[in-house]
Amino acid sequence: MPVKKGAMRENHDIPTISSTDYARLAGIATRGLRYRRIPPTARLLAGELGRANVIRASELPDDVVSMHSVVEFKDGITDQVRRATLVYPGEEDGDSGRISVLSLLGTALIGMAAGQSVRWHSATHGWRTLRVIRVISEKERREPS
Repeated sequence: MPVKKGAMRENHDIPTISSTDYARLAGIATRGLRYRRIPPTARLLAGELGRANVIRASELPDDVVSMHSVVEFKDGITDQVRRATLVYPGEEDGDSGRISVLSLLGTALIGMAAGQSVRWHSATHGWRTLRVIRVISEKERREPS
């Protein structure tokens, strides 16, 4: 299935996102879209949120990548297994493996489950693939009180 121009993901898997993550991420994407020069990742994140299956945080399966998840994934080009933590903008740190959800890789990972693969467009290497191997931990599972 061809990808629309400007799309970032090429797969049939619908991301699954907790209502807690959805609310905060929708705000981030919306603020990003208000800038005169729209960050491409804000538009991509908004698109992923628009097609997401949003569920209660308490119902989110343990093997789904959510915010502050530690995730292991395999790069489809290098076959290298990487470990990263998915974080909010401003919390990223490449040296410690903290990847912003507003990065192309972060937007590709959000809502993916262990065993799922995604073909995504990287900023420097064209189309890439990755497969989520496992989600090691999730810190933001509970509904807000």
